[in-house]
Parts: sequence; C-alpha cells; structure tokens
Amino acid sequence: MTDIADVLLVHGGTPLEGEIRVRGAKNLVPKAMVAALLGSEPSRLRNVPDIRDVRVVRGLLQLHGVTVSSGEEPGELVLDPTRVESANVADIDAHAGSSRIPILFCGPLLHRLGHAFIPGLGGCDIGGRPIDFHFDVLRRFGATIDKRADGQYLEAPRGLRGCKIQLPYPSVGSTEQVLLTAVLAEGVTELTNAAVEPEIEDLICVLQKMGAIISMDTDRTIRITGVDKLGGYTHRAIPDRLEAASWASAALATEGNIYVRGAQQRSMMTFLNTFRKVGGAFEIDDQGIRFWHPGGPLNAIALETDVHPGFQTDWQQPLVVALTQASGLSIVHETVYESRLGFTSALNQMGAHIQLYRECLGGSACRFGQRNFLHSAVVSGPTKLQGADLVIPDLRGGFSYLIAALAAQGTSRVHGIDLINRGYENFMDKLEGLGAHIELPRKDAEPAPAVA
Repeated sequence: MTDIADVLLVHGGTPLEGEIRVRGAKNLVPKAMVAALLGSEPSRLRNVPDIRDVRVVRGLLQLHGVTVSSGEEPGELVLDPTRVESANVADIDAHAGSSRIPILFCGPLLHRLGHAFIPGLGGCDIGGRPIDFHFDVLRRFGATIDKRADGQYLEAPRGLRGCKIQLPYPSVGSTEQVLLTAVLAEGVTELTNAAVEPEIEDLICVLQKMGAIISMDTDRTIRITGVDKLGGYTHRAIPDRLEAASWASAALATEGNIYVRGAQQRSMMTFLNTFRKVGGAFEIDDQGIRFWHPGGPLNAIALETDVHPGFQTDWQQPLVVALTQASGLSIVHETVYESRLGFTSALNQMGAHIQLYRECLGGSACRFGQRNFLHSAVVSGPTKLQGADLVIPDLRGGFSYLIAALAAQGTSRVHGIDLINRGYENFMDKLEGLGAHIELPRKDAEPAPAVA
C-alpha cells in the first residue's frame, strides 16, 4: 500500500509565478562534506541545502566519529573530523540503498583508518552507473577489496600511491573518486579524460583550500600531487544549476514567470542558449535569473545531451515536458544514461506524443553506442496534457512529472514524491509560493491505480 504522505495531489492549469531560491548544488555539497574527512582540522561548508543526500552523508560522517553541527548562518555546517573512528557495520548498512555517495568514502577512510566498509548503493534508476570502475581505480592506488554479501570491505595494507588513470568516459563519480583518493596518496596521480563539470571544479577548490596540489589542463587532464597532510576549509558551495534549470522549465511549460534567486549565468550558458532557442525568455542580474514564457508558440528543437560543457543530462527531462508544448517535431538524443527517456511513457498517457527510438538521432558520441536502448525521442507538439496518476521513477523524472501535472488540465495524483527530496530543497513550499494548487490527499480518500 502506498504511504499517503508520499503522494501529492496536483491541480494543474495555473501558471507558476513568483520567486524561489536555490542553494548549494546537490552534486557538490555531499562530496565536499566527504572531503572534510581528509582534514586534520574542522571545516565550514556554507550554502548547504536541506535535502536527503545531505542528511545521508551527515549520518555516515557521524557514524565515523565526525562531529557535524550547525554554523553561525542558515545553511552552514561545521564538520570536525579530528576523532575519526571505525563505524559499526550494521549501522553503516542501515544506509544501504539510500544513496550512491557512500562509495566516495573509500579513499578518505583508507587514508584515515586503513580500512573501509561500503554497503549496497542506491540512487536513481536511469541507466548503468557501474561501481566496479570505482573499485578498479582504488586497486590502482593499492587498495585490496573483499566483496561480501553485505557490501565491500577495503584495506590499504601498504598505503595508497599515485598512479596514471585514463577514464573510458568522463564520469563525474569516477573523477570525484580519484580526487578524494589521490590528494593524500604518495606521489603524483595523472587522470586523463576527466569530468570537468562546475561541481568538479568547486570540489577541487575545496581540496585546494585544504592544502591539496591539483592542476587542470584544457584537455581534460587533472594532475594531483599527493601531500602528507590536509587541513580544514571554509567554503560556500556553488548554487545548484540543475535545480535552477528545472524551475526554468517549469516556468516555460506552465506559461509562468519565475525568478530563481541564486542561479548563475556562467554555469548555465548552454542551458540558457537552448532555453532561448525553444522560445523562452530570461533576464539575468547579480542575484539570479528570471525565466518566463513570453507568449506565443514555442519552437521545436534538436537536442543532444553531453558532458559539460554540453547540455547536461539532468536538464533534459524537465525541458522535454516544455517541448510537448512546442510547435512541430523536437528530436532529443540522450547520450549519457540509456534509461533516462523511460519517463516519457507517463507523459504519453497524459496526452503527449513522444516516440522513442533505439537509433542515435544525432551526431554526438553515445556513451553506450548501438546497444539497443531506447535513447532517442521525437516529441510532436503542441499537445494538451491531462491530469493522471503518476509514479515517480527518479529524481529529475519525478520533478518533470510535477511540471507535467502543473501544466496539465485537471488533477494528477503523484506517487513517490519523497524521492524529489533527494535534490530539491523544500520543493512543496516553493511550489505553493509560486501559486501551485497542490495538496496532500485525505486519509480517507480511495487510492487510484497509478502508472509509471
């Protein structure tokens, strides 16, 4: 039976108008918290959002003896790692399945304790994100790994040493793993074909503040010279460009007007260009970006996702909802995650016309080649969306369902809304502040069957 607290009723057809604020990036803040494990002194992290991934990492840090407390300003955490200790396996295992971030604890714990335990991992089901490569990387540094039924046991009997690593794909998670492991490893680590997302650069800034020596070349090569000791840091996390783009797409799909305080132009330039091509309008000032639908028809476009500085895969799903309201045929080629277009089946049940294809409908290189995945879409519009019962499949797909429900006529019943808390801080309060008509169902309401 569905938990009624995990269901949201959305009464659509009203433009979203008003102001919301985005705080620190989900793809940076938890990783910066893990980095504090490497230090010999306390660290201060500011602009921290109240999201589930942050709470998961906070719990794991505390299990390992890190004191985590609130700072002087709202959204500030003080992390004191001076008494790091081994954690109880059962306690760690209680976090299994709640996040993929525990894999990034490996390097720091090996440096601090000489061993680590990593439980089973969760995260969004949007395609293959194999953890085996993380372990391959750690073995290159000198770690030994014992795979057991309850998780992975790691040791570094001879310490960790720098090495040369070439990524087959510029994976964000793998790049983070190398950075968090190499900074205290003996010697020099050279990482080629690295991810260079803004959140990666911000993590490098955190590590440099702690005393790390890291250089980035223009050819996606990162060199890390290991040091003997790291201190603490004081850092304000970059704003969440992925959340900002989600609200921009919500403004476009609902014919609304949303000022996203905290949004920054530099990290969103590729999205802003695409937003303008579709027919959206925006205005940038020192405090944020205003996004709105200027009236008239939206334009169909051809779109391909890519690693930074390309169009981010996390921007794709929310924007596809807006493309259902564009005139003509839009083509979307998802090159990063093979299952990320699965959410469109529910949009079709709401009245959208979206056809998926196994072929690469575009010229950009695909992470998974011609392996028979439905990873290209043709969106025919505009189509009127109707309310429906929906089951949230993943974080970005879930927010996309909310956008579709808000743009639709009638009422939608959205199941699994807790998943959205992984990356969107206080999203229901923000929606209500923008004029959305949402409510939690009555306890005596009869549940209806839902579609994914």
